[in-house]
Amino acid sequence: MDFGDPDARPARSWERARRALRAAGVPPDRLARLRALGGGTYNSVEELCLADGTRYVLKVPPASTAPGLRYERDLLVGEAEFCRAAVRAGVPAPRVVAEGEDAGRRHLLMTACPGEPWDASVTDAEAAGLRARLGGQVARLHRVTGPGFGYPSGALGPLAPDWRTAFTAMYAAVLDDARRHGAPLPRPADEIAGTAEAAYGALDEIAVPRLVHFDLWPGNVLLDRSEAGVRIGGLIDGERMFWGDPAADFVSLALLGDIREDEAFLAGYRAAGGRAEFGRTARMRLALYRSYLYLIMLTETIPRALGPDHEHWVRDHVAPQLSAAVEEIGRLAVTS
Repeated sequence: MDFGDPDARPARSWERARRALRAAGVPPDRLARLRALGGGTYNSVEELCLADGTRYVLKVPPASTAPGLRYERDLLVGEAEFCRAAVRAGVPAPRVVAEGEDAGRRHLLMTACPGEPWDASVTDAEAAGLRARLGGQVARLHRVTGPGFGYPSGALGPLAPDWRTAFTAMYAAVLDDARRHGAPLPRPADEIAGTAEAAYGALDEIAVPRLVHFDLWPGNVLLDRSEAGVRIGGLIDGERMFWGDPAADFVSLALLGDIREDEAFLAGYRAAGGRAEFGRTARMRLALYRSYLYLIMLTETIPRALGPDHEHWVRDHVAPQLSAAVEEIGRLAVTS
């Protein structure tokens, strides 16, 4: 793997990395290479390579004054929670090396998983088997239960005793963010809120808080290739996890699509004991979760200033999906 020019990262990044290693009990003079990892849009992510080849990943949040969405406060709490849960589930994912604070900012040092993000190099023949194995791993994650519903960071308040209380607070928070940032929603925020409310009764079917990664798009699934073939090297970036309805994971697993069309994934998920049902109330919940994720995707483009190309992409591809999800909620609510 090419770690690039060791002098390419700013001196402050090297200093921060050495401090994180020292705090974790790792001699900082063993740091040989440092590079920024792409794909992150909120926390900064860097790979630390030691002289003996050991690799770590260091995540650091932006300054507390940086603009963001309400749920994004203390995301690293969720990341650490996900990593620990993955260990219990026997699923490949980063392992927590140390949690700490530096200059008033929390950081998280983790092991690095082997592989590269799932991309177009995966053949159709490989994809079916990989999706089935991914389904089995996600089903194992969904067996892990939590102490309550919601984000473990407490960004939106303490964990709730029921899923309706937790999710309606999550939904209201992102709509508030959309109003505050002037997000380019395809319909008024109040209209979306009113339609979503008609489906909230379906949330009462969820009685047990289970681990939800909520960001399992292909970029967060690492594939490790070798002479023996290709395997899933790790599920990464669990910072957006929450305790809730496991069906919510089906949204990012079929980003901008429909999980019901992913037969290989569903076969692996069900074979490992996962429940995937798509009756009317289950579809209402899925439509709610789709609209929640797409609201986040449309709103976060404003405070992060990701550029006109990304803004155009979300308006062209995400906004229609948000409209479709809201329309589905309305249709299903009428048939109740």
